[in-house]
Amino acid sequence: MSKTRIIATVALGAALVATSACSSRRPESLPPAPGSEGPGSGIGTDPGGTGVGAIVPGSRADFLQQVPSDRVYFALDSYTLTNEARAVLDSQAQWLNANPAVNVTIEGHADERGTREYNLALGERRANAARLYLESRGISSARMQTISWGKERLESFGSDEASHARNRRAVTVVPE
Repeated sequence: MSKTRIIATVALGAALVATSACSSRRPESLPPAPGSEGPGSGIGTDPGGTGVGAIVPGSRADFLQQVPSDRVYFALDSYTLTNEARAVLDSQAQWLNANPAVNVTIEGHADERGTREYNLALGERRANAARLYLESRGISSARMQTISWGKERLESFGSDEASHARNRRAVTVVPE
């Protein structure tokens, strides 16, 4: 191998290392976490010109401000709505009736006990229980879609009963 060929090979290798190091740099800023306040969240977007940081009616921020909670909780291996869950869903129905252009997704969740298939089915039944209750309060089924996450999106990662109870839920999500 000639001396010029060795130099050319070393130079090519150095160039590849330099360019690969550049491509693995982190971006200057990370995108916002899901559910955080950012563009489209309703906070800081003020089409009416009433002031910076005003909450836009019909936005996710408005929903979270007006209702006591975006989630209802269930007992172990259950999809039966409690009186407390019905009260939360009643307030959600009032907000949805006042904002008829808003569509929502109702997510069903389970704790990590049980098989993946069982928890997906249980999450679906929980989401449907919330959807059917909202329908009974006058919300059109065309405005609601459901999805089950089963045990895939835990809210609490502990192994105690309090953590399990926080994971057994249905969440009404207003899009950003």
